Amino acid sequence: MGRPSLKEDLWQFFCCLARYFRKKGFRSFHLFESTKSKIAVVLYRQRGRYSRPFVHSGMMLLIVIGVALGPVLIKENFPGLSASSWQQTEAPVVLSATKGEVETSTLESIKPRSETVEYTVKEGDTVSTIAERFGVSIDTIRWENNLKTVKSIKPDDKLRILPVSGIAHKVQHGETIYSIAKKYQVDAQVIVNWPYNSFANDETFALAVGQPLLVPEGIMPKAVPTAPRPYYAEVPAAGTVTGTGQFVWPVGGNITQRFVWYHPGIDIANNSAPGVVAADAGTVVMAGWPAPWSYGNRVLIDHGNGFSTLYAHLSAIYVSPGQTVSRGQSVGKMGSTGRSTGIHLHFEIRKGGAAVNPLSYLK
Repeated sequence: MGRPSLKEDLWQFFCCLARYFRKKGFRSFHLFESTKSKIAVVLYRQRGRYSRPFVHSGMMLLIVIGVALGPVLIKENFPGLSASSWQQTEAPVVLSATKGEVETSTLESIKPRSETVEYTVKEGDTVSTIAERFGVSIDTIRWENNLKTVKSIKPDDKLRILPVSGIAHKVQHGETIYSIAKKYQVDAQVIVNWPYNSFANDETFALAVGQPLLVPEGIMPKAVPTAPRPYYAEVPAAGTVTGTGQFVWPVGGNITQRFVWYHPGIDIANNSAPGVVAADAGTVVMAGWPAPWSYGNRVLIDHGNGFSTLYAHLSAIYVSPGQTVSRGQSVGKMGSTGRSTGIHLHFEIRKGGAAVNPLSYLK
């Protein structure tokens, strides 16, 4: 019998190798199955008592492997990165589209203030100039800082400046929004309108003892204000049936709230709840109580010339959407619906959709 050829030797080698791996494979498979069965028995023991620790341990092992291999994988996928790439050794270079030196300046925020700030009096300052700078009244600075006169300040004095003209008040036991309003000679609605005043109950406007409260346009008891408040009590007259841009007063009464950044109109109060008329002729585009609920019953009139007017907090509405009204025609009755503390009319004039000061347009 001759010597086996190379081809036969290779065939026998691969056959033996296959039998070896098959034998090892079956043995490893049986070992895996037996181990899995034992683990399953342990996990099912005592109604799965050990299953949760096992799962948690497995998750922790995966996290450890991820943390350990993470830098290696990142380096392989991003060859440009190195250990020093994570550290900034030099200051960043800012590129400019202009040549030469660039002059920089700090812009002050135009966002209305909501908090009281402290101001240090400088040489040449007066109460009047400080009041004008911060957009508050002279009386506000006097009363907040207990100044006897407007000349009672000197350089380096510290003054508390409120965010709006009025008085800062701390609620005492037994006080209500109505008693505080009466004390400082304002309508309670003025206090509610300040957006940063909070209440223990938004429906009843309940207050918490000790809470700070800002009373816009408030007058210190027994004090004489520098400028008196505006007052209006004439009966509006009827007029044309086409919009002219000339507005008559929608109702008579006291102006209890003026036009400010947080109050885009004026409030006119009258406890007799008189009728409200259209300030100019136009078409009713809204009549009812849609969102936002704080306006209550309202009427919105489009005057067809870029102007529109809003009449809010009405107790009754006499017109409907699509109806044309003439200047001076009754559109509703003054009331206290929505976010209101008493009978009054919230009146707005809008030009191009933006609210403007009604006192600049009313005749």
